[in-house]
Amino acid sequence: MGKLRSSSVSFHSICMSICTIYGIFLSSNLITVQGFDSLLQLPRSGASRDRPRSKKALYVDDFGAKGDGFSDDTKAFADAWKTACSFSSRSKIVVPLGSTYLVRPTNFAGPCRSRVTLRISGTIVAPKDPSYWDGLNPRKWLYFHGVNHLTVEGGGTVNGMGQEWWAHSCKINRTNPCHHAPTAVTFHRCNYLKVRNLLMVDSQQMNMAFTNCVRVAASRLRVVAPAVSPNTDGIHISSCNRVEVKGSIIRTGDDCISIVGNSSRIRIQNIACGPGHGISIGSLGKSKSLVQVHDINVNGAYLSNTDNGVRIKTWQGGSGFTTNITFQNVWMKNVSNPIIIDQYYCDSRRPCENKTLAVRVESISFIGIKGTSATEEAVRFACSDSFPCKRLYLEDIHLESYSGGITRSFCWQASGSTSGLIYPPHCFSNDENFIRQKVFSSSVLQSI
Repeated sequence: MGKLRSSSVSFHSICMSICTIYGIFLSSNLITVQGFDSLLQLPRSGASRDRPRSKKALYVDDFGAKGDGFSDDTKAFADAWKTACSFSSRSKIVVPLGSTYLVRPTNFAGPCRSRVTLRISGTIVAPKDPSYWDGLNPRKWLYFHGVNHLTVEGGGTVNGMGQEWWAHSCKINRTNPCHHAPTAVTFHRCNYLKVRNLLMVDSQQMNMAFTNCVRVAASRLRVVAPAVSPNTDGIHISSCNRVEVKGSIIRTGDDCISIVGNSSRIRIQNIACGPGHGISIGSLGKSKSLVQVHDINVNGAYLSNTDNGVRIKTWQGGSGFTTNITFQNVWMKNVSNPIIIDQYYCDSRRPCENKTLAVRVESISFIGIKGTSATEEAVRFACSDSFPCKRLYLEDIHLESYSGGITRSFCWQASGSTSGLIYPPHCFSNDENFIRQKVFSSSVLQSI
C-alpha cells in the first residue's frame, strides 16, 4: 500500500465549508437525536389569525377548516385550492400557524389561471388509519399535478403519520404482503415549482417526490423519519429536468435523495444526510426498462452513519445509460460503502437472474470525497461484464477506517483515471492519468 501524501485541502476545512451552512459545529453529538434536532430550528412564518385578510389571501379556516387535528378538513382545503386556482391574478392559500389540520388523500389539480402560493405555517396531518385509502390510489396523499408556477412554503409541518404503514410493511415483517404506501407530497407534471422551508415528518413512504417536472427549486427542507422506517426516501426525483435541491437536512430510513427515470440537469448542493441510505442515482433499469440519466452534480454534502455514501445502482437487464455524473466535496463520517457503483443491484426476496443487458455507466467523477468508512471496502465498482464502467475519475479521495483499521478498493470491469491523493489506492484495470476527466461543467446548469 502506498504511503499517504498530504492533501491540499484538509479534512477539517472541507467539513466546515459544508457544515457551517447549517450552523453545525463538529462534535460527537451531531449524529444523536438531540444534536440533529437542533439543526431543525429554521425560522417559522409570522402568519397568524390576527393578520388582516387580503382578498387574494385565502385562509383555510374561512372555508370551514377546524384546525383541531381531529375534524376532517379535506373539503376546506379542496375548496380553497379550487378558488385560488380560478383567480386570474396571483393568489395565496394560508394554513395558519398554531393549528393542526387533518387532511385525507387529496388531489390539487391544475392548470391554474395564475400563480398560486400555498403557505403552510401550521401543521397538516394524514389519517393514522391506512383504511382511509380504501378504494383510492394507495400511492397518493397530497398530490399536486399539472400546476405551473406553484410555490409551497411557510415554515410549517407536514406529518404523514406513517407508523401504521410501517408496521404492516413487508420490509419490516416478511410475513406481511407487500403493498404500496403513499408518498406524502407528490408533484407530478408541475413546472416552475418552488418548495422551501418545510418540515416533513414520519411520512408513510417517500416524503417528497417530483415526477415529470421541469424547473424545480427546493431548499431549506427538513425531512425526519426513523432509521427503521421502510422506503421513506427523503426527496425522490423521477424523469425531471432542471432541478435544484439545496440547503436541506434529511434523516430517514431510505435514500436521502434518489434520482431515477429519465432525469437530467439535476443539481444537489449543501445537504446534510443521516441516518439513511445516502445519495443515490437509481435504482435504474428494473424490469428491463430504458433509462437516460445524465448531467447530475452533487456538490457539498455531509453524510453521517448512512448505509451508503454516494451511489449508482442499476438492475441487470435494463438498458440506456447514466453519464456525466459528478459527486464532489462530500465529507463522510462512519459511512458504509462511501463510494459505490453497483450494476448488480437486486432488492428482491429471491436472487436475481444474471442477464447480459445493462444500463451503461460512463463518465462518472468522484472529487474531494473524504472522511471515515464503516466498512473495510470504502470504494466499490461492481460493473457489468457486457457493459463495463468507463471513464471513471477519482480525485483527492481520502477515506480512512472509522474503527482504525485499513480500507481498500474493489473493482470489477471498471476503468478510469485518477489525480491527486487517492486512498484507499485505486483498482482500475487501466490508469489513464494522462487523460484528465472532466465530465461535468457547472455552466451546463442554468440558474433556476
